Amino acid sequence: MTLQQLRYAITISETGSFNKAAEVLYIAQPSLTSSMQELEKELGITIFYRSGRGATLTNDGAEFLSYARQLYSQYESLMEKYGNQSYKKKFGVSTQHYSFAVKAFVELVKHYDSAKYEFAIRETKPVTSSPTSAQ
Repeated sequence: MTLQQLRYAITISETGSFNKAAEVLYIAQPSLTSSMQELEKELGITIFYRSGRGATLTNDGAEFLSYARQLYSQYESLMEKYGNQSYKKKFGVSTQHYSFAVKAFVELVKHYDSAKYEFAIRETKPVTSSPTSAQ
């Protein structure tokens, strides 16, 4: 069982449909169905009654979903508290030693929140071609 499968099951129960849930989750409906079938097989229960009119929870599914919602809510709380602190988008530039490149990089950095982004500039040495011996 994965957190992703819990999220899928919660979304299906909220939308009442595998098709609608797939749209909300931005995944293909067959992938969603397959994931739920794997989860049901792993747990040994049927979570959803499937029909042409949508999906409804079985008794086992309703009990499972009450636990799944609690667990997923705790996961979201953890991510809110700790998940965003260490994650920064990274942007790096490699350039030869040119003052105009450094100035341009500094101007770019000024326009972005350094709490959300990690910037790096690396100075490289010029590539020189080595003479080849003529034969």
